[in-house]
Amino acid sequence: MVFVNICVGSSCHLKGSEMIVRSFQDEIEANRLNDEVILSGSFCFGKCNREGVTVKVDEELYEGVTKDEAKSFFREKILLKARNGE
Repeated sequence: MVFVNICVGSSCHLKGSEMIVRSFQDEIEANRLNDEVILSGSFCFGKCNREGVTVKVDEELYEGVTKDEAKSFFREKILLKARNGE
């Protein structure tokens, strides 16, 4: 099981967290990972920066994830973990 938390606090919301949530939801559906990935929103992780959204995958924080790289981020950081059963 992979736990993914996307910051939906005011700063990340303004930087596109809603679009990243949708992108991840689409990827979860497309890859049939509903039973492997738990996706949830979270308020500020305290890692705000000038660009992008903070995403936590299990215990690792990633800063600056943008809507343009959401699909590749999902495939590199989430899909591989889910398929490997990590």
